Amino acid sequence: MQLPTFADANASLKEARYVVLGVPFDRTTSFRPGARFGPDAIRQHSWNFETYNFETGIDLADVPIHDLGNTEEYGSAEDMAKGVREVVAPLWEEEKFLITFGGDHACAAPVVEGAPRNESLGVLYLDAHLDFRESYLGDRRSHACSARRMVDRLGASKVVVLGVRSIGRDEKEDNDKIGMRFFSSFDLHRDGIQMVLSKAVELLGTEKIYISLDIDGIDPAYAPATGTPEPFGMSPFDVKHIIDATADRLVGLDIMEVSPPWDQGNTSALAARLAREAILRVEAHHQKLGPARR
Repeated sequence: MQLPTFADANASLKEARYVVLGVPFDRTTSFRPGARFGPDAIRQHSWNFETYNFETGIDLADVPIHDLGNTEEYGSAEDMAKGVREVVAPLWEEEKFLITFGGDHACAAPVVEGAPRNESLGVLYLDAHLDFRESYLGDRRSHACSARRMVDRLGASKVVVLGVRSIGRDEKEDNDKIGMRFFSSFDLHRDGIQMVLSKAVELLGTEKIYISLDIDGIDPAYAPATGTPEPFGMSPFDVKHIIDATADRLVGLDIMEVSPPWDQGNTSALAARLAREAILRVEAHHQKLGPARR
């Protein structure tokens, strides 16, 4: 059976400015499995949308997008991390805009680890959970440790978590010492997404921003199909605003934890639309600047 490709991904890898990659891995899932099916479900639902976007005036049929397909199905989280780093490192070097579909959130950290060490790179980590455990169920590569692994690579000042509403006591105690900044979904509700995002971007202070989106960062009323749903989350419009407002410095995006067995299609459709939103907004910025300033 031929697997689906991301809609409008018609360019060769060499020609592409945007590259889609799937990581069908969910072996560290600790509640509801199924995120390994996420990459292809998101691709399937990407065909539901018009190629033309009236907000930006851009037609995605004219944008150079390439679908690299899925990585192999790794046996362990450590093997997955090594394999993903090897796949993404040349894409970072070639300055491709990488869009990675998981898979559980363990798949996100190696994407960031594959970036050149000299990058002025900050991560906006959108998640219901802090994901700051040193190890979970004996695995340092667990989905519950992904933000911690990014901090190991970039430093605590270069990762800011948005949308948190669940933190373990051990995570809080560790983070009180290490100092990764985070904003809860309650902060967003009280102060508004624009104010919180402005603070987060200021705290990062980096030239480039990477967004790591665990779909459970969005309220399960909108995105129920995920491994660890947590009420009181962000809205899809909050996430759209984050993407839109950071497009001028956005260099990559991952969308993790979409679990199709728990879906009626709405979660996969939302993930696909957010991925397309990222391409549209970054492309709009690219076209405004022109090739000479890229």
